[in-house]
Amino acid sequence: MAYTTIDKPTDYFETVIWTGNGSGRDITVSHGTNWIWGKRRNGTNAHWLMDTVRGVDKRLISNSTAVEDDPSTAILTAFNSNGFSLGTNSECNLNGATYVGWSWKAGTSVSGTTTGSGTGKAYSGSVSTTAGFSIIKYLGNGTAGHTIPHHLGAVPEWILVKQTIGGDENWFSYHVGLGNTKDIHLNQANAGATADSWNDTTPTSSVFSISDQSAVNGNGNTHVAYCFAEKQGYSKFGSYVGNGNVEGPFVYTGFKPAFVLVKNGSSNATNWSIVDNKRDSSNDGTPKLLLPDSNSAESTFSFIDLLSNGFKLRYSSDSNTSGNVMIYMAFAENPFVTSTGIPTTAR
Repeated sequence: MAYTTIDKPTDYFETVIWTGNGSGRDITVSHGTNWIWGKRRNGTNAHWLMDTVRGVDKRLISNSTAVEDDPSTAILTAFNSNGFSLGTNSECNLNGATYVGWSWKAGTSVSGTTTGSGTGKAYSGSVSTTAGFSIIKYLGNGTAGHTIPHHLGAVPEWILVKQTIGGDENWFSYHVGLGNTKDIHLNQANAGATADSWNDTTPTSSVFSISDQSAVNGNGNTHVAYCFAEKQGYSKFGSYVGNGNVEGPFVYTGFKPAFVLVKNGSSNATNWSIVDNKRDSSNDGTPKLLLPDSNSAESTFSFIDLLSNGFKLRYSSDSNTSGNVMIYMAFAENPFVTSTGIPTTAR
């Protein structure tokens, strides 16, 4: 039975939904937002990702290779102690349009000089060791074996890296379910591919290692890394094997999921998928689906059921193709058992 040190997951992660009004406004979250990932639900607008380390005006797009930009019409105008403030850009606040934002808290500032092979370079960031999440902005040095401090105090199981200044590159992901000899790109439907991006080295509790690939280590170029370590009862990063049946695998997380991201790591034609508990509060087996590698509008698709202690696949292909390895990341709505040993009540 899983216990947790985080009885209130919304102190560190929360999904929020809103309807645009065409005017600047505040969106309230149960924590101070350090990373916000947003998407218009009823339109073919890009996903936008912004954080406190790079700055409120710096946008990245999960379905694009583009470096960060500063939209002429603001998406965000402030990060607040209880959420964030919207501008009037149609990607976030068109009158009558519907939106979702996934918000994470880090909070403690860090900085220093990178380690490992080659010339040490400056880095800065924000971290929550309690939640197992850090945002690290670093300069590449172009040398294999360059190591980047992540400040989690635990081994990260998911690392998402994007070159933000220097040149258009894919989003590179390390995931524990694929291992240190493969990467997978958030902006593509492709499978995990054998590559040396992570220098064929598993991250440690203090650093992750990168190769000389420009996408993760361009000499003098700026990169951002979003790093996650698993926290019992709050977050889970793992893999499962599809069975190709509508009665798909049950994946135990130890909590009722508030958010699940899934990708078929073996298939070159399967989108990344995100479901959450706010866009589908009824949990009736027909969740509202958004695709991180696509600007497509939200759709309804019966492929997953969020349960009190995990999730179950309900579709025979895509994220449940027989024999394929799927990777996932999940965050809690409620822990299955609280820090005091009391079971929570959920479906």
